[in-house]
Amino acid sequence: MPTVLKLLDIEKNFFQADQKIEVLKGINLEIRKGELVALIGPSGSGKTTLLQIAGLLDNATSGQILIGEIDSSKANDKTRTEIRKNHVGFVYQFHNLLPEFSALENVALPLLIQEKSRKEAFEIAEKILAEVGLSNRLNHKPSELSGGQQQRVALARAVVTKPSLILADEPTGNLDSEFAGKIFELLQNLVKTYQIGCLVVTHNMELAKKADRVVSIKDGVVS
Repeated sequence: MPTVLKLLDIEKNFFQADQKIEVLKGINLEIRKGELVALIGPSGSGKTTLLQIAGLLDNATSGQILIGEIDSSKANDKTRTEIRKNHVGFVYQFHNLLPEFSALENVALPLLIQEKSRKEAFEIAEKILAEVGLSNRLNHKPSELSGGQQQRVALARAVVTKPSLILADEPTGNLDSEFAGKIFELLQNLVKTYQIGCLVVTHNMELAKKADRVVSIKDGVVS
């Protein structure tokens, strides 16, 4: 299958009181189309930093980042924003939904940012929300939804633009085990249905074992 994310020799360093801190030490990683890869590791091992660099939210000290066939390593801020807008979906532990917007409006927003018409954006958003089981919650605001429902909206928002890559940072970390399992299964189904590559950070080993592949990171090195 085609590669949707390729990280080549990614290093991330910073200095603290004239001391060099090496967070990532030459990371090499590929994610393929339709593949869900779980990234595990202890706290402070560099998981979130790696995810932020892969999503062009942070800059690597050195190395190369390819999203699809786009080499974004030396892209300027405007180009990085365009790549994120068109090719990357994000899911976080806390859903990050806009509280004043309905579920439908939250999911339609990325399409409106892509300058889709309001009619088209809302039609696509409604379809995706139906796929995650929320047809009867379209006009509910986040405060009117359960934690599991809010995360379903967040998943719908991440896939609504049909990105080539989804980056998920502890997407089930704020849910009990029953709902965590359901959200992870839903994420897997969306990845397969839309043939999206997905890198998901998790501390939940039971869920990680259900991924297509598990990558471990420790002391800034993956294995």
